[in-house]
Amino acid sequence: MSWGEKKPGWEKHQSDKGLHLLLDERKGVTWSMDPETGSARRSKPRNSEKEIEMCARCHARRSPITHDYVHGNRFMDHYLPRRLDQGMYFADGQINDEVYVYGSFLQSKMYHAGVTCSDCHEPHDLSLRAPGNGVCLQCHQADRFDTPAHHFHEAGTAGASCAECHMPPRNYMVVDPRHDHSMHIPRPDLSVKLGTPNACNTCHQDRSSEWAAQQVSDWYEKTPTGLQQYAAALQAARDRAPTAGRELAALIRNTQMPDIARATALAAMGPYVNRANAHVLASGVADGDPMVRAATLTALEALPQGLQVRLAWPLLSDPVRAVRIAAARLLSAIPTGELAGDQRERLDSVMGEYVDSQLAMAERPEAQANLGNFYFARGEGDKAVAAYRTASMLEPLFVPARINLADFYSRSGDEAQAEAVLREGITEHPSNGDLQHALGLSLIRQKRFSEAVAALQRGSGLSPGNPRYVYVYAVALNSTGQAQQAIMVLQGAHNAHPNDRDILSALVAFNRDAGNDKQAARYARKLKLFEQ
Repeated sequence: MSWGEKKPGWEKHQSDKGLHLLLDERKGVTWSMDPETGSARRSKPRNSEKEIEMCARCHARRSPITHDYVHGNRFMDHYLPRRLDQGMYFADGQINDEVYVYGSFLQSKMYHAGVTCSDCHEPHDLSLRAPGNGVCLQCHQADRFDTPAHHFHEAGTAGASCAECHMPPRNYMVVDPRHDHSMHIPRPDLSVKLGTPNACNTCHQDRSSEWAAQQVSDWYEKTPTGLQQYAAALQAARDRAPTAGRELAALIRNTQMPDIARATALAAMGPYVNRANAHVLASGVADGDPMVRAATLTALEALPQGLQVRLAWPLLSDPVRAVRIAAARLLSAIPTGELAGDQRERLDSVMGEYVDSQLAMAERPEAQANLGNFYFARGEGDKAVAAYRTASMLEPLFVPARINLADFYSRSGDEAQAEAVLREGITEHPSNGDLQHALGLSLIRQKRFSEAVAALQRGSGLSPGNPRYVYVYAVALNSTGQAQQAIMVLQGAHNAHPNDRDILSALVAFNRDAGNDKQAARYARKLKLFEQ
């Protein structure tokens, strides 16, 4: 279907200025064709969030936080959507794991222009409004976009397909292709820099990303960037790069970027908060998007408790349930003795909402572990132990519940019981590095240092992707008089994790103490990069 064709519920008009107008009788919104861009514009701001959120209930990667969803309610009053997390999405926002559609669509230029699900899909039978490129040509002029002058491919081929280039599919369950609804401009240049996929090489698998990037540059005489310009910042955070803090803060401040990307940046901001960028947290708690506000509460965990209370307390009264319960989780450990009666009542009310949100997923071990952590923070030990044990009963392979239970016993002064929980877990999961590392820490607290070093070594060996484990192992070696061995371990760890600041700090200190001044200075220069 082209722009000039009719479809049910739509009328074509001609304005005095010669612009084509399309009236969506279903929504009372007039779309006008912009002759400069060849794309449609809305006559009034988008007010269709309710429709998109109704679809999101089934078409989003999310966690439920209530039992009583009603169609038409605000999505984040009942669900927590996933952000652009590593493993779920590539750093540029393209789909990786099976994330469905909502999180992708929130990134798209179409969403920001006011396009809704039913503009492209018939909601009752899920068919497209038009076949092939026709669904896109409802809002984009065919003589500008459905032509080799735009896509540089022969008509009828995959390269001439809007969806293949801007919504490349990814297969799940082997046979189920899902189109990426973030509608990116193909960016093979990012594939070269960051290793992200691109639509060009999906077809041209015998060619390199460098070739594809050069083709795009030659065609358009530039490198098109599009709306989604946050890949470098999110990749820097994933790599723990020295520039991560600055790049994340810049992304957070850029309100032209999709809110889901800004929320992802805020959730990753905690390790990089300093005086120069702390203002992004203050603005985050007041942001107009609930996903951004909820993510800011995650970043606040890095701040002293007094600042947490000052910034997070107002969000206990947030109109969106998902934000309120995030505030409740953060503030669960604050002393309540000095709170006024109405303050304590408010806190207790939202704490109840948080508990209910976990009970909405009570069959999941993660929810039970969250409840255990919550009760632990609140000083309700019996409830915490019961929740951790329930988590392990629901899923014996869910190791975090065992580690948290051991931590509870350790903090309660019963280190022998903590060790027993960990050794029971190791008997069932002997190749789990997390349990071995936790056991090593328990043995250190019991001053059984030789056993502890052996357990920490096993933990770091079984979890080579966790730089924290090898750092702790090296510190234990150094503390037990094995300084040279500690330096050797850290050098290997630095090769594997060149941007880990703890490893760099230890290499500076251990080499300095050993009289290796040149080596200490070399690592100090690298560490200095994180302070710029």
